[in-house]
Amino acid sequence: MRDARVRFEDILNAADRLSGVTHRTPVLTSRTLDGLVGGRIRLKAENLQRGGSFKLRGAYTKISSLSPDQLERGVAAYSSGNHAQAVAIAAALVGTSAVILMPSDVPPSKLAATRAYGAEVVQYDRYREDREALGGALARDRGLALVPPYEDPAVMAGQGTAALELLQEGPQDLDILVVPVGGGGLIAGSATAAKEMRPGIHVVGAEPEAANDTQRSLQQGRRVRLPEVPRTIADGLQAATPGEMTFEVNRHLVDEIVTVTDDEIVDAMAFLFERMKVVVEPSGAVGVAALLAGKVDSKGRAAGAILSGGNVDAARFGELIAGHRPAAGNRSAPRLPRSAEV
Repeated sequence: MRDARVRFEDILNAADRLSGVTHRTPVLTSRTLDGLVGGRIRLKAENLQRGGSFKLRGAYTKISSLSPDQLERGVAAYSSGNHAQAVAIAAALVGTSAVILMPSDVPPSKLAATRAYGAEVVQYDRYREDREALGGALARDRGLALVPPYEDPAVMAGQGTAALELLQEGPQDLDILVVPVGGGGLIAGSATAAKEMRPGIHVVGAEPEAANDTQRSLQQGRRVRLPEVPRTIADGLQAATPGEMTFEVNRHLVDEIVTVTDDEIVDAMAFLFERMKVVVEPSGAVGVAALLAGKVDSKGRAAGAILSGGNVDAARFGELIAGHRPAAGNRSAPRLPRSAEV
């Protein structure tokens, strides 16, 4: 295995590389959210990032560091949507071509956006075929440089700049960081930055209940593969096993993994839309879902959470939110007086 370490210096270097390329996304607050969870919450709005998610941070860091010869040949990637868009954008920015392997059931908006950014798309069946094997073969057959969604130190370092910015702007006493977990790249980079900047911070990963491969892996001290590709509305977090490199980082730096149900994810999406006027895709809402459902003990504490993406089309968003009723036990259920809704 290649060196899986991500150093804080790598994240600082990635931040320099990304300057003027990615947005320094805002950190959002809500007194209503603070009141519901009993803490002081800061939300890093990566749903407002170029391409609609944090993924451009890692994709551009990796692609812009490739040799001229590699850039001349082009790049390849595999993705359920957000990494695909990020690779397409980054490839265009550095003047190279991109071929992306995407599942056949990818949300239409993510497929259309990836093609609109200039990438060639090759589709596959995520429930029957191995995307890593297919992606590796595609890159080899065409002589392309593979840009993994998380299994790469440069990608992890780029993703870590989201937490770097959050911690630079958040309160000095921020003592909890909640990060969505799929393959583990965002939390690996974020935990590296967080533990350097706030040594005592408690790093929490949030996964869909049906896709708790990282939780099981950390509990057992080894990478665990789920028996099948998990089915959850959080399509960006449907990893069946953690990345080898990301797990090596996360088993040392991540303090806890919590899980949320699909209903709790919709609760969080509805709360963010209704109370904060923010549109977040299911994968991007898992951190807030964990806070609202009481899965993270934030009472009397300062916590930061990353809204990792906002790539959900209007029809799908409406379908999920329509007839929404808060999940049983979710602390977002109480409706505060209008005067308190801020």
